[in-house]
Amino acid sequence: MALRINDEVPNLTILTDQGEIKLHDWIGDSWAIIFSHPKDFTPVCTTEFGAVAQLADEWDKRGTKVLGVSVDGVEEHKKWKVDIETAGGAKPGFPIAADQDLAISKAFDMLPAEAYLPDGRTPNDTATVRAVFIIGPDKKLKLSMVYPMNVGRNFAEVLRALDGLQTAAGRGVATPANWNVGDDVVIPTSVSDADAKEKFGDFKTVLPYLRMTKLK
Repeated sequence: MALRINDEVPNLTILTDQGEIKLHDWIGDSWAIIFSHPKDFTPVCTTEFGAVAQLADEWDKRGTKVLGVSVDGVEEHKKWKVDIETAGGAKPGFPIAADQDLAISKAFDMLPAEAYLPDGRTPNDTATVRAVFIIGPDKKLKLSMVYPMNVGRNFAEVLRALDGLQTAAGRGVATPANWNVGDDVVIPTSVSDADAKEKFGDFKTVLPYLRMTKLK
């Protein structure tokens, strides 16, 4: 069965280049991002890991842990991190899971149950393992994105989405299209006008079901 929004993520025991982790324990009270790749030493993936490394301070500011996933082994990950630092200009301090048995890829519904790694495989054998998962402190899936092999992920958008999720969860609002921190937010329809006035102060009624306000 597919892993859906608000499903609890599986509490897997995961081997990484920084040691073994139990997923729920590793997440703890933090937010978490899992981003996955079909193979080490591939061009697009190397630029993406570099981009994530560059954003280390941004993840920290948001109380968010990052876990890379690739279906190669620990020793390959350690060697690949040298290339990642060269390409991205930042040290990748986050762990990379060694998903050689495809346990993570299958548990997160990135590959069918019968998938396996053939001898002499190429990245195309695990091409669907190009996903981003944002997980809340409650260990539930909040957002997922899947990309093809030939389009690099936009981690500015991942940050924006993370900001939106944290704002919505913390302030009881929703965010409109193209929202960024500081922009007006949407008041949920479940909140009455009187309660909205008390909670948010002034707000603008664009449509009977669309009310906008600025967070203070």
